[in-house]
Amino acid sequence: MIPVTEFRQFSEQQPAFRVLKPWWDVFTDYLSVAMLMIGVFGCTLQVMQDKIICLPKRVQPAQNHSSLSNVSQAVASTTPLPPPKPSPANPITVEMKGLKTDLDLQQYSFINQMCYERALHWYAKYFPYLVLIHTLVFMLCSNFWFKFPGSSSKIEHFISILGKCFDSPWTTRALSEVSGEDSEEKDNRKNNMNRSNTTQSGPEGSLVNSQSLKSIPEKFVVDKSTAGALDKKEGEQAKALFEKVKKFRLHVEEGDILYAMYVRQTVLKVIKFLIIIAYNSALVSKVQFTVDCNVDIQDMTGYKNFSCNHTMAHLFSKLSFCYLCFVSIYGLTCLYTLYWLFYRSLREYSFEYVRQETGIDDIPDVKNDFAFMLHMIDQYDPLYSKRFAVFLSEVSENKLKQLNLNNEWTPDKLRQKLQTNAHNRLELPLIMLSGLPDTVFEITELQSLKLEIIKNVMIPATIAQLDNLQELSLHQCSVKIHSAALSFLKENLKVLSVKFDDMRELPPWMYGLRNLEELYLVGSLSHDISRNVTLESLRDLKSLKILSIKSNVSKIPQAVVDVSSHLQKMCIHNDGTKLVMLNNLKKMTNLTELELVHCDLERIPHAVFSLLSLQELDLKENNLKSIEEIVSFQHLRKLTVLKLWHNSITYIPEHIKKLTSLERLSFSHNKIEVLPSHLFLCNKIRYLDLSYNDIRFIPPEIGVLQSLQYFSITCNKVESLPDELYFCKKLKTLKIGKNSLSVLSPKIGNLLFLSYLDVKALPWHLPEKH
Repeated sequence: MIPVTEFRQFSEQQPAFRVLKPWWDVFTDYLSVAMLMIGVFGCTLQVMQDKIICLPKRVQPAQNHSSLSNVSQAVASTTPLPPPKPSPANPITVEMKGLKTDLDLQQYSFINQMCYERALHWYAKYFPYLVLIHTLVFMLCSNFWFKFPGSSSKIEHFISILGKCFDSPWTTRALSEVSGEDSEEKDNRKNNMNRSNTTQSGPEGSLVNSQSLKSIPEKFVVDKSTAGALDKKEGEQAKALFEKVKKFRLHVEEGDILYAMYVRQTVLKVIKFLIIIAYNSALVSKVQFTVDCNVDIQDMTGYKNFSCNHTMAHLFSKLSFCYLCFVSIYGLTCLYTLYWLFYRSLREYSFEYVRQETGIDDIPDVKNDFAFMLHMIDQYDPLYSKRFAVFLSEVSENKLKQLNLNNEWTPDKLRQKLQTNAHNRLELPLIMLSGLPDTVFEITELQSLKLEIIKNVMIPATIAQLDNLQELSLHQCSVKIHSAALSFLKENLKVLSVKFDDMRELPPWMYGLRNLEELYLVGSLSHDISRNVTLESLRDLKSLKILSIKSNVSKIPQAVVDVSSHLQKMCIHNDGTKLVMLNNLKKMTNLTELELVHCDLERIPHAVFSLLSLQELDLKENNLKSIEEIVSFQHLRKLTVLKLWHNSITYIPEHIKKLTSLERLSFSHNKIEVLPSHLFLCNKIRYLDLSYNDIRFIPPEIGVLQSLQYFSITCNKVESLPDELYFCKKLKTLKIGKNSLSVLSPKIGNLLFLSYLDVKALPWHLPEKH
């Protein structure tokens, strides 16, 4: 015996699967139960009651003389009988007499069984069993897709997610926020949508899909008054549910096994319905109340012809007509199901009605098995699809993330991360978050906001609360900004730093920051693209003074010329890509600082010599070997800082003596061997760095540099220092380590302002002071 507990799993799954049973499946299930009862009732009668009862059949003498003679002989051989008395009404009457034995019960049971097997039509015998088998096949076809492993796993997963989405507090909150809107606001939104559709229609009736800053909804910001309605645990559960829905959608939309299996089982039921109707209609007349039977058993009973009564024929006839009615209704329902399956495109599902009702416009349409299950759910209750759609919306997910962020990053926690940056501003760095917490805008003392590796950043209008905000850093962040927030940044933002992976990721709104003073762009481009890359026009940046581009451009972007009239500092840091076109430099007449770093320059660009206002020039990490063009710097009367470090310069030309305005000079990390005495005719030099070269001798003319405060010859081959060095009374930093010095003159004590002395890795020790 199979214990009842083995069927518990089927009874437990059924309540969950009911959501995927439309009304026709439920109706056919009840019809199956009715047909099953007919089959079980018929089978019970077959087992519990006599199937057939047979009696000897009277035979007329005129019709069968041989039989009458046989009967007469049998009667004469046993008991003498009086001869029949003729009468006008019954001329010949023969009384039926059989052979007398002690086996009357057994022999008639034998006759009943023989006649049941031989004379009764097979349909009359097996009708209840056929009903039972057909009904079981119908029931199997109706529920096979719930049991087949390839489909049942998807169904169970879908129903599990569906139930959680339906009961999630986040679903209730998201829909209640939408339903709480004023009807007037909804009407205005609908009218605006219709008006925008009319205005955006092209000449051929096609819509132009363009997103403006004003199209970003302000209600994206989570209302702080209702933030406590969803606790942290519920928020995390809803977040995990969003991830499950995403993965399930990707998995289920790949195939249509559920749709195909449901169609096939419905087609199979229709075919079986046609077969049942065809053969039952033809054979239902074979169920007769009486049948004639011939059994060659007269030697034992004295009779050969019997008339049998099929005791259940009348009932089976009624049951068969009733069964045909049920099957007809069942079949018509299956035909309607096929019509529903093929009349509509069930492998595509549109949430248009949900988008219109809820106002959540980004709910995507789905396809294949995902769409088919949603169509089935709609037949049960459309509310399931509506609540499930909330977890397909990216806007809804972003709102939830925003709420979780606000719960996690409280204002007190954010204030603990405040620090002072290089520009001496109070800065808040946020790295690798799922979004920008709204609580940031409660820190009114904030001056600089730094966002790194944060996707889908939304800057709301509440940024206007940060009255002291002047600096914004966006490092690998995708940013959207509200129109009111943009207006605030146009007036208040002074410094913007953007780190990107592609020029196309630059925020388009940065070109309208009219009060921006400093712009830092950091990113990398492929070598092929960098040749054609162009920045959008910067002409609206009327206050821009500092522009820094760290990329791999091959030319100075044409857009830089738009700000040349007021640009004071420009930095181009390449990754080794050769900067070949520098003619645009000539137009930057007001430029005071210029950095061309790692640009693979072999000569000092001639365009630099046209910058009469230039004060600082940095040509670090290039490929300079000869600097004979340095003589042209004499026309730059305001040049005070010259950095030619990290190059391959082998000598310093004597023309350097003409750069009398120099105050800072760096030749470190080159290949200079001889230090010319003409260098020290630049008597205004306060900072001189000659470290990491091959210099062996320091000319005594160094004593002319009475303004020298910093002097470094670290990592050279100098063997002795001239005494004239100690005439530089203002010297504060002296770096002479990693050389070949054997002795240090006691005159070093004359350097009264010396505060830092580097003698690292020298082959001797300083003498003790007396």
